[in-house]
Amino acid sequence: MSVAEQNEIRNRLLALLPENEFRSVRTVLEPVDLARGFVIVEAGRPIDYVYFLESGIGSVVTVSADGQQAEAGMFGREGFSPTPAGVGGTISIHEVLMQVAGNGYRMPIGKVAETLAQNPVFANLLARFIQAFSSQVSYTALCNIAYQVDERLARWLLMGHDRVDGDEINLTHDFISLMLGVRRPSVTTALHVLEGKKLIRAERGRITIRDRKGMQEFAGHAYGEPEEEYRRLIGEFWPVSAPEMPFDDVME
Repeated sequence: MSVAEQNEIRNRLLALLPENEFRSVRTVLEPVDLARGFVIVEAGRPIDYVYFLESGIGSVVTVSADGQQAEAGMFGREGFSPTPAGVGGTISIHEVLMQVAGNGYRMPIGKVAETLAQNPVFANLLARFIQAFSSQVSYTALCNIAYQVDERLARWLLMGHDRVDGDEINLTHDFISLMLGVRRPSVTTALHVLEGKKLIRAERGRITIRDRKGMQEFAGHAYGEPEEEYRRLIGEFWPVSAPEMPFDDVME
């Protein structure tokens, strides 16, 4: 496989690059298929590659010293991971893995610093995404203490819906349990609540969004602020098109 032409690129950050910077960045990208459960980096381990998803969903998981796990955030084709690499970091304190299979591109960590130095818009976009992602992580912490499990599940499914094509998300109860940091029976109860309100249809290994507007109303303030931060810093998630924000200032 080879790297697609820029007009076919679906990763938001790569698609927004000026043509000259895309040509530069393209030379150090490698296409990659990513199965569900694929570990991008283990917690506390060196980063080997930076990943730019074209499809699928990645999960950023906090892991304690005694093995406790909780999801800190998720990313898809709107961004990249592991984020420490965007500011010169070479170690990830989080585990990053694929929760929904997909594909994308990866860049060897040894090429990141040089590529950022040579391409100021690329560096600026990565920095903007890191800020947007940090807002998502902060809201995850808030939601874990301020919202009920069914509201948190609604938020999480909306975030997943933002990052896939169509209305189906391929997920198991066990994975949702890990992502929400609750036991599986709590996931089953929360899914029944959303199904009862006709917001979703849950089948084995698959959830279908039936009423996105209703889901947003149910999630309330648990969903929306980090997404708005992304829009302010980078633009709409989709469609991938010309940037809604000017990047001329970082090109001068």
